[in-house]
Amino acid sequence: MPGELRYNRVLLKISGEGLQGDGNYGIGSGRIAQIADEIVLAKEAGVEIGLVIGGGNIFRGLSGTQIGFDRASGDYMGMLATVINSLALQVVLEKKGLHTRVLTAIEMNQLAETYIRRRAIRHLEKGRIIILAAGTGNPYFTTDTAAALRAIEIGADVVLKGTKVDGIYSSDPITDPDAGFFEELTYSDVLEKNLRVMDMTAVTLCAENDIPIHIFNLLKKGNLSRVLAGEKIGSIIRRKKEL
Repeated sequence: MPGELRYNRVLLKISGEGLQGDGNYGIGSGRIAQIADEIVLAKEAGVEIGLVIGGGNIFRGLSGTQIGFDRASGDYMGMLATVINSLALQVVLEKKGLHTRVLTAIEMNQLAETYIRRRAIRHLEKGRIIILAAGTGNPYFTTDTAAALRAIEIGADVVLKGTKVDGIYSSDPITDPDAGFFEELTYSDVLEKNLRVMDMTAVTLCAENDIPIHIFNLLKKGNLSRVLAGEKIGSIIRRKKEL
């Protein structure tokens, strides 16, 4: 990766849907390998990386309420889906030569370590990638909120949100060709415009702790490396605009 690193310790949030590939459900082998390759390049540059992965490709808690589940039960099922995704990405990353640890907010000792903040930081310091599964361990909180919370706890420089689009738009660019692109926004802009790039709790947590949120297209080869090197890729949310 050319140039100096813009960020040294990052929390990368990946949606569960981002692992689907061309399918409508589950984990696409090509897609998870593609994402793993991006993470490998970032790690080779010396970045300390924490990952939070959603579970929407397997089960989404809110969808459970539509078929009669109570919200808490649905959310716990969604947390278990994030564990499946985390274990899958761990296998792929380790086959590519990286050292990883999965840490879960819900205790499941046969599968992964239980999340402890100091332990997570120590893994990062030892050069391991940490994959933080099961959200916050509590229902009614999204994996966006989990990503913001864990970023604060581990002292990350930034929350990176890898998506399938190039950044933040005024509306869905896939369905609206006239959607406007935002290169920079403040936390207040996001909340006032009700831009659904992350849930409000996650944005508020980042605002209160002055952690920028950088949203970019993770599926374009080399984009993660470019973001870490300081290139103007995607959209950034922070306290003050710097344009």
